[in-house]
Amino acid sequence: MMERRRMDAALLVLFLVHLATALEVPLDLPQPPTITHQSPKDYIIDPRENIIIQCEAKGKPHPSFSWTRNGTHFDIDQDPNVTMKPHSGTLVVDISRTKAEQYECVYQCTARNKHGTAVSNNIVVRQSRSPLWSKEKIKPIVVQEGVSLVLPCRPPAGLPPPIIFWMDNNFQRLPQSRRVSQSLNGDLYFSNVLREDSRNDYICYARFPYTQTIQQKQPITVKVLNLDAINDTMAAFYNDTDLFSEDPADERKPTFLIPSGPSSSKMVLRGQVLEMECIAEGLPTPEISWTKNSGDLPVNRTSYLHYQKTLRIVNVSESDAGDYRCTARNELGSVYHTIHIMVKAAPFWISGAPRNLVLAPGEDGVLTCRASGTPKPSVTWAMNGIPIENSPKDLSRKVEDDTIIFSVVQTGSSAVYQCNVSNDYGYLLSNAFVNVLSETPRVLTQANKVYQVIKNHRALLDCASFGSPIPKITWFKDSRSSTLDGDPYIHHDNGTLEIHVAQAHHSGKYTCVAGNTLGIYENHVYLEVKDPTRILKQPNYKQVQRGRSVVFECKVTYDPSLQPTVTWLKDDGELPDDERLIVDFDSLTITDVTENDAGVYTCIMNTTLDHDSARAELTVVGATPTPAVVYERPDPPTDLELTDKKKRSVQLTWTPGDEHNSPIQKFLIQYEDSLHHRGHWHNLTEVPGTKTTAHLKLSPYVHYIFRVLAVNSVGFSRPSFPSRMFKTEPAAPDENPTGVHGFGTEHDNLVISWKPLTGLQSNGPGLHYKVMWRQKLMESDWTKVTVANNSKFVVSGTPTFVPYELKVQAVNDHGAGPEPAIAHGYSGEDLPVAAPENVQAVLLNSTLSEVHWDPVPSKSIRGHLKGYKVYYWRERSLHKHNPHHVEKQILTFSGNHTHGILPGLHPFSLYSFNVRVYNGKGDGPPSPTQQFETPEGVPGPPTSLVVTNTNMDTLTLEWNPPHDHNGHITGYTLKYQPVNNSNELGPVEELALPANATSFTLLNLKYSTRYKFYLNAKTVRGAGLAISQEAVTIMDEAVTSRQVDIATQGWFIGLMCAIALLILILLIICFIQRNKGGKYPVKEKEDAHTDPEFQPMKDDDCTFGEYSDNEDHKPLKGSRTPSNGTVKRDDSDDSLVDYGEGGDGQFNEDGSFIGQYSGKSVSRETAEGHESSEAPSPINAMNSLNSFV
Repeated sequence: MMERRRMDAALLVLFLVHLATALEVPLDLPQPPTITHQSPKDYIIDPRENIIIQCEAKGKPHPSFSWTRNGTHFDIDQDPNVTMKPHSGTLVVDISRTKAEQYECVYQCTARNKHGTAVSNNIVVRQSRSPLWSKEKIKPIVVQEGVSLVLPCRPPAGLPPPIIFWMDNNFQRLPQSRRVSQSLNGDLYFSNVLREDSRNDYICYARFPYTQTIQQKQPITVKVLNLDAINDTMAAFYNDTDLFSEDPADERKPTFLIPSGPSSSKMVLRGQVLEMECIAEGLPTPEISWTKNSGDLPVNRTSYLHYQKTLRIVNVSESDAGDYRCTARNELGSVYHTIHIMVKAAPFWISGAPRNLVLAPGEDGVLTCRASGTPKPSVTWAMNGIPIENSPKDLSRKVEDDTIIFSVVQTGSSAVYQCNVSNDYGYLLSNAFVNVLSETPRVLTQANKVYQVIKNHRALLDCASFGSPIPKITWFKDSRSSTLDGDPYIHHDNGTLEIHVAQAHHSGKYTCVAGNTLGIYENHVYLEVKDPTRILKQPNYKQVQRGRSVVFECKVTYDPSLQPTVTWLKDDGELPDDERLIVDFDSLTITDVTENDAGVYTCIMNTTLDHDSARAELTVVGATPTPAVVYERPDPPTDLELTDKKKRSVQLTWTPGDEHNSPIQKFLIQYEDSLHHRGHWHNLTEVPGTKTTAHLKLSPYVHYIFRVLAVNSVGFSRPSFPSRMFKTEPAAPDENPTGVHGFGTEHDNLVISWKPLTGLQSNGPGLHYKVMWRQKLMESDWTKVTVANNSKFVVSGTPTFVPYELKVQAVNDHGAGPEPAIAHGYSGEDLPVAAPENVQAVLLNSTLSEVHWDPVPSKSIRGHLKGYKVYYWRERSLHKHNPHHVEKQILTFSGNHTHGILPGLHPFSLYSFNVRVYNGKGDGPPSPTQQFETPEGVPGPPTSLVVTNTNMDTLTLEWNPPHDHNGHITGYTLKYQPVNNSNELGPVEELALPANATSFTLLNLKYSTRYKFYLNAKTVRGAGLAISQEAVTIMDEAVTSRQVDIATQGWFIGLMCAIALLILILLIICFIQRNKGGKYPVKEKEDAHTDPEFQPMKDDDCTFGEYSDNEDHKPLKGSRTPSNGTVKRDDSDDSLVDYGEGGDGQFNEDGSFIGQYSGKSVSRETAEGHESSEAPSPINAMNSLNSFV
């Protein structure tokens, strides 16, 4: 027992020691494989798309991949439909030539390198299925009003199961309620039916989510009848015998439709969703309620669906097990059902999956695989994919149930361990490697990183490190006089240094040192503590009259290095896009105010680190009728007086003007400097509206004139009359120029520049500047010069690119300003004098190369290092037929880089390159030109593809080789497929052709068929892009001869011409007869207009007969048919335009008109037996022609 306790204590110590080792190992260090991405365990695929089974892993060296299918090795090279992505284990299954169900199997991926083997989960691949609904004839359902009813759905079983919903013929969801609702299995339940439930379009729909298809069941007809209606309806079929002799459906207490019986049970897995349902029938409609017998329902995880009929609990835990009671209740009674819930659990991690271990030789470590489940899961271990009991013995390794203990590990013990935890409901598989290596410390955090925080906020300085043994992290600040321990510093296990409440004095340079037994590594970071952003003057409540203007002020203080941005909101939304709203940096002005402008306005000041906000309300008042109070701007102040005059201050007093019913809120004091800025008024200060005096602080050598403005809720008053002038005495400058910089425009000069003082800042006449400089680090005397009326000075004859210390002091006739601060700069740059050394190229692939070089020493750069430039050009292709290329390209790498990538190279080519350093002046000399050859790549497409010698079943393809060979052409691949009239592609045929081929004849093709051809070239690296072409085989001549267009036959053309001539002659005759005049009996015309309906005439007495549906008897729109079969017009018969849309009119294929312009008479004999006394019209002529035809 005591020994077991000691072992537990040792395990705890080892676990705590190596808790920090669960970090990423840099990929440039040797390490076993780690699977980074894999497909889910239960992988449902779309059968219409290629199958992609993911398996990605990392390691050093990069791992190789293999697969098993259904537990046995899967030889991918033997399956033409399966490919593996380059540098990856991901499988791609092309299902265009096979069926997806052939690949419904269990897959497992293995990633291995010389340090170990990692395995993926078992990936069960199944294709989604959306089977069709079985055809069935559903008989109408006739039910008595008030009874319960269940409409079954029973959708086809799909994978995954479909989503069920009920809709009508118009694709509108059927209304559901406490009385009518859908169950979890999709059936539609009626607690009791009403007459309005009668309809013939109860349709159950099933939506299959993976294929996004929706299928529907045949519509169900439901007819709800009361007792009398049922007896009346069915009596005709049952000899007047009552179908229902019992009483109508009465009110009744509830009974459950589902579930059945007094109790039931259900099992659910931990973490899943539990759904329980109770649906009851009864009249009136019952209400459902839920309780838990042994406790309360989990409030945050419980919801009710389907009008309380379904109880839903998400993220189920063991505490949710127990008995649940659903109760159905109406006015006549209640009934309840008890559901017993059992909660099981698939395995789950207690403290996370096992973590990778990085150990130095001689160190100890622990792998822990701690999981739980119901029932309790079993734990098995494997090493490099082999059960650990079958693995080579290792005295440094000891397995104890869910733990492996490593003691005094040695180099070469690196491996990947698999922990498998399983029970009846699932499994967990985790890979964790043990990597034994010795490595000096390195800091992974970016060097010289700048952290910015707001004062009084928390600061976190990162020092992510790696090393084996695990490095110890030590922090220093600035001078490194002592380590940073104790308050206010907090050290985190991952190396991060925390300052809980950062202050300004915490700003500075911080150094983190990572050290182990093999060495140390330093990294520097910088902390800048910024002043917070605060709104000093917040906007105030405003009440303004409609049509006036209003100003909301929002003045802010912020850290000078953080430029804030201002945002205004109205009622927590964006400001309206209205030109009346004018946003300035510290104010919002609204002109011509309307009632819509009323609301709450929020000013938000944002910086990159913090923000502050303030809000105020605007109330808009309308014009009030007389004698209502009128709010106006105040009158300007009067009687300005200057008292208590001193060298740099004065007291100003005034008398306020009339407030106009709105109290004065403040006074704004402005001044004019008539000496330096005559005519320009500047804001000096503000005082509250209750004061009438102000003590003003002034600057020397200014001629002041003051004025005062009053402000109330309506706006600003007019300015007061100016005060008398007050002149302050000159004095020495109070400040020096800012923005002092030093730089060179030539290699032997130094330009010192600064921002000059304004007239107000000069404090007196005779302003000039004392410019001082000296070389840095030489402790030499300052060189001085006096400059007037300028903002720069050029120092000549300086050494090239030397650091200088600079000072600029303001001086006037009354003395010098304060001691200036020291600025720094550099003299001018010159071109670099040295080229990078140890230049070499490393080929990454056929289009990518990495160039390495040693950095140029700082002294040889002779300026600010801007970066490096790689000049490279393609000398020629390695293919003998390709021309030379000498177009130079330049890639620039800014900063102190020592390598760079050359992208977009041509495969199978000879390249030359050199490297140059450059500074602000220009490029340095090139390094010796070197060369490299890119390997072969895939070729470009053939330059041309032409179809020749097209016959009925053969044709010849001719082509030219690719312009870009990108290697030695090893052959060509020709694919072709037929294309039908709907542009649908047929099956693909594929041929392999030799490398020297430039033409090929295809035999046994189908005649009169369009084909699409694809041709691409291949090298040893694979196939290139294809060129495509289309062609049609020649039609069978016998078939062609039978398909002569009738419109081109001579006899047909002659017949059409004869008919056209006959029509023309008849039209001329009709026109002549009409001009001679004819009989138009008034009686017939009146009879023709008596009835607006289009009715045929009887054969014997010419009276209107019954309307006929015969298509031959239908007249044209807008026409009437008289008894003699002719067509009369209300106005004139000269035009045929009105008859152009006659229903019986038809056209031949050649466009000739062969139908009638008007409706036909009842019979041809009738038309011929009654001669018309009217003059012939063109319509009559056409009727006659139709009779003739």
